[in-house]
Amino acid sequence: MSKSKVGIQLPRQARNQTVEERFSLELEALSPLAEIVEIRADNPAEFAAGVSEVDAIITSWGLRIDTQVIDALQNCVVIGVGSVGVDMVDIEAATKAGIVVTNVPDVFIEEVADHAMMLLLDMARRTPAMVRLAREDWYAARPLLSKVPRLLGQTLGLYAFGNVARCTARRAQAFGMRVLAYDPYVSELEISAAGVEPVSFPELLERSDYVSIHAPHNEETHHAFAASAFARMKPSAVVINTARGPLIDEAALIAALSAGEIAGAGLDVLEQEPPEPDNPLFDMENVVLTPHVASATTRMRPETRRRVGREVALVLRGRWPMSCVNPTVLPRVELERWQPYPMNRGPNR
Repeated sequence: MSKSKVGIQLPRQARNQTVEERFSLELEALSPLAEIVEIRADNPAEFAAGVSEVDAIITSWGLRIDTQVIDALQNCVVIGVGSVGVDMVDIEAATKAGIVVTNVPDVFIEEVADHAMMLLLDMARRTPAMVRLAREDWYAARPLLSKVPRLLGQTLGLYAFGNVARCTARRAQAFGMRVLAYDPYVSELEISAAGVEPVSFPELLERSDYVSIHAPHNEETHHAFAASAFARMKPSAVVINTARGPLIDEAALIAALSAGEIAGAGLDVLEQEPPEPDNPLFDMENVVLTPHVASATTRMRPETRRRVGREVALVLRGRWPMSCVNPTVLPRVELERWQPYPMNRGPNR
């Protein structure tokens, strides 16, 4: 019996290794039933031609899997995305084509929550200004921080209440912060059970001292934080974003920061990545920027690769994946719904 073919775009910095060596982590789950096909492509047309006959695609970077690519797929049953966000895939087109899309929503949530809290603390303790004053005017630092309220008792608002937001809430609560959350797709009971107060979006903006963004990027959330949102926030408020850059209208953010409508921003993601060198955010002392690294640790990349391989392998074996981004496609495909059982017990015990 011939093996299935899994298409992966050739890495930008492909080393002098065999395919088996380069994708050894994905193949831990895939090797019994599939082989990796590397796709050399510089544009969507080339990528579409390269993946036209594969049974599955794995992606986490590079060319977007858009309608042009999906329309070219003849045999593909699953697209495995090696990240939490899936904006590199046209989900609607994949669903229409009957293709399952999976992701890895729970691999690096602790890391991103750590990073969100780090950005919050940097802004709370005015780290950019403290670094400058340590060098330029040592004795001016304490008077500046003497005007800053302590974190205990301040309010953190979470925009969306998924896995990362829940971890961030626990960290903020440990610092004595009150936590609010807006998420129309999570019940109030579930939010309240975490010791978090469910609120509307306007209330989140108006009451929060810090707003941390954790939603996926889609049509509903695009530029959710625009001029009208910043106008509702406290002049002392800070916005934190470890999700996706386009959730914030960057021009509106720069204007709000410049005008003092809000006090600061901690950003791991931007609308354009990498940003232009003359981006005004670089020169603002009330902004902390990191280069889309919130999930990066020694564990993140290896475990993500293993997990996406397992997800694709489940579908190629004719089973539902553990995480399906487009669950409405499942009743339309010939996949078996399965229930996991403890590894030390057989299915018939």
